[in-house]
Amino acid sequence: MALPPQDDRTMPAAVLPDLDRQPLDRSLAALQTLIDQHGHVIVVCSQAVPREVERRLLTVRSLLESDRIALFRPDLPPLGLAVLARQLRQLASCDLSPGVLASAARLLTHYLHAGALLGSVTKLDRVPVSLKSHAKSWMPGSQFGVLAHPQPQLVRIGPDATLAGPEFATSMLVARGQLQSEWVTAKLAKSWSVQGLREVPLPAESAEWWGTGKLIEFCTFLPDLSVLYQLVTSVRQNICHWCGIEVIGDRCVFCSAVSPVTPVRENESPAYGSQSSPYGNQSLAYENRSPVHRNQLPAG
Repeated sequence: MALPPQDDRTMPAAVLPDLDRQPLDRSLAALQTLIDQHGHVIVVCSQAVPREVERRLLTVRSLLESDRIALFRPDLPPLGLAVLARQLRQLASCDLSPGVLASAARLLTHYLHAGALLGSVTKLDRVPVSLKSHAKSWMPGSQFGVLAHPQPQLVRIGPDATLAGPEFATSMLVARGQLQSEWVTAKLAKSWSVQGLREVPLPAESAEWWGTGKLIEFCTFLPDLSVLYQLVTSVRQNICHWCGIEVIGDRCVFCSAVSPVTPVRENESPAYGSQSSPYGNQSLAYENRSPVHRNQLPAG
């Protein structure tokens, strides 16, 4: 799930494999090393991985008695989560505090459109599937377009089939599994007015998440670092009343404390497109900003 860098400023990912199978002391050493190197760590974890992985992460955080580990496990398909992790790695090169960077993960999910083309929905439990769709799934050659985020949607592929897409300019990543089709690249990308399209390897968790290996996963996203930076910095920042770290939103991602919070500054302006967000108004207007390059922390 560690995608190649978007540009030469994208920070490398620190991959933590086999957490549920390795000895506890190895997990402790790995997280402690990252904290010593970077100060704070943002762990982005798929919901498709075994529950033992999350339990191990919580155990390590508890044993280290550290409030400098943020665990983020959103309900995104694996490719969408990989895109989010890379966006955080892009932003890690900017002059954002660890709390603001970690808080940005929730904000950026609102600008991702993630789904897949599936050869079967019989084992799909992440998106509501009607009995009629289940029955059609048994018909030879049936394919289904599924949008898992931001709003669940399922359509059977036909001449006029489409999915609700973003209302702003995006790029798209496509990851092919064991399904042969050009619907995503030829039909969907065109109807969504995608401005850039690249193919990447299928994440290891995708077949588990979607309930089938016969799929083509896709995700659209905002690729420009300056746009991501302006989106995050246009949101009002607050000071967590418990641990004192700067955050955006109503919950501290490091100590999990919820508002009340003390405002740091205000810089609110109209939102980009029509996307709603729990962070108030944001602006994605292009401005002449030059984010400072600074080695902060990995997001992977």
